[in-house]
Amino acid sequence: MSGTANSSTSSPRPRVIGPRWRAGLPGRSDSPRRATRSRSNEPAIRGGRTDPEDDVTGRVTKQAQLRTALTTLCAQLRPGEMLPSERQLCDDYRVSRMTVREVLGQLETEGVITRIPGKGTFVAERVARSRLHMASFSDDMRRLGRTPSTVVLHTDYAVPPPASINALGTSAGDKAFHLVRLRLADGLPISIDDGWYRADLLPGLLDHDLTKSLYSLLEQQYDCPIDRADQTVRAVAADERGAGWLGTDVGSPLLAFDRMSYSRDRCIEHAQSWYRADRYQVYMTVSAGD
Repeated sequence: MSGTANSSTSSPRPRVIGPRWRAGLPGRSDSPRRATRSRSNEPAIRGGRTDPEDDVTGRVTKQAQLRTALTTLCAQLRPGEMLPSERQLCDDYRVSRMTVREVLGQLETEGVITRIPGKGTFVAERVARSRLHMASFSDDMRRLGRTPSTVVLHTDYAVPPPASINALGTSAGDKAFHLVRLRLADGLPISIDDGWYRADLLPGLLDHDLTKSLYSLLEQQYDCPIDRADQTVRAVAADERGAGWLGTDVGSPLLAFDRMSYSRDRCIEHAQSWYRADRYQVYMTVSAGD
């Protein structure tokens, strides 16, 4: 079920992009040039004075061109690869340092790049940004153009903890299926799912291929489609076990979901999920009166 979210991992290895990144991009000349002003790039002069409106228009146009070029470049590179320096961008695009910093600031805010003082500017980890809605992790990742995969970490048939007994509505002492899985997108760890499931409604659940979509399995094999869920989300710090599974540092920020999933008004799943906050975001639309 999708909740549907920078932790500091090891510093990205500086990998400077060579001349290939400049090919075909606007503002680039293949021949050496001196820092002279091009007449075509000078602001319009009216009555012997510079028109302020033309200054602004020219800067906005160059800013848009630089933003388009850098966005395209970042999409072609791998996370952690280094971008050219501010000075290099100024030279190649014939723009001011202020324009370069404005564009880099925008891209950093949007999560496209990461700037590390004293080291440089790097392509950021690609973040899965998901709308808050009902969907399985697998369906959600495919919708975002990512390739989902799953590693089963633990299975068991045991008595659940009190919170799960209350959520599932089972009696004390009744056993349930316990399933812990690591969820990945494009081979990168995104989340850990730790769930308890009603054994009386889902007999033989652990005998199936649990690396596939669990919600599809519940619907197709047990006629128990998930049609509603109650969940909360909060920020937590990664503990040693979670950090190891997710490939991040202890204390790194995670999004923690606590979810009760229903099929025809019967709670059949109580699960907790922890998402890497640097690789997953959740957003929602809120209307007046909600």
